[in-house]
Amino acid sequence: MQLVVARIGRAHGVRGEVTVEVRTDEPELRLGPGAVLATDPAASGPLTIATGRVHSGRLLLRFEGVADRGGAEALRNVLLIAEVDPEEMPDDPDEYYDHQLMDLDVVLADGTEIGRITEISHLPSQDLFIVERPDGSEIMIPFVGDIVTEVNLAEQRAVVDPPAGLLDPARAETASAGDDAHGERTAASEPGREDGAR
Repeated sequence: MQLVVARIGRAHGVRGEVTVEVRTDEPELRLGPGAVLATDPAASGPLTIATGRVHSGRLLLRFEGVADRGGAEALRNVLLIAEVDPEEMPDDPDEYYDHQLMDLDVVLADGTEIGRITEISHLPSQDLFIVERPDGSEIMIPFVGDIVTEVNLAEQRAVVDPPAGLLDPARAETASAGDDAHGERTAASEPGREDGAR
């Protein structure tokens, strides 16, 4: 299974390095030197990582065959895609790969049906389930421990305990698919803790 693990940002310096927006909790595994990654658009790759380092809190990568700023700039906004075993599970039991959460039924503790997860949106502060309701409308449910109380992959369901008003049809928002909806891994957040999807 192919999963997006990063998006290439702007060039850094003049030797072919690029900044990357990391979309995996395992950058040392997915984005280490020697890793060969497919790309979107496909014509930009595959790319082999030559070096990687952290500078001012941001990961910088250099790819084989890219030796100057012009070559690095040509890769801007390219998505990096890793091949992942669909049976692979994150090490942390409270984390899930996006593909494991897609199409789960969302229900209340009493079994009342809310809808079905159709998308995961990764925001800087937390992850959101985009849930399609039976009437076709969509709502956003924050994937935080206080709201999503259980994820049961065997039963293909996520149990939620929403605060007042979250499921109010008047507040239902139409979610649009964006680049940030293709991250690799999602973790239920604890209060005061950022999500685990990086």
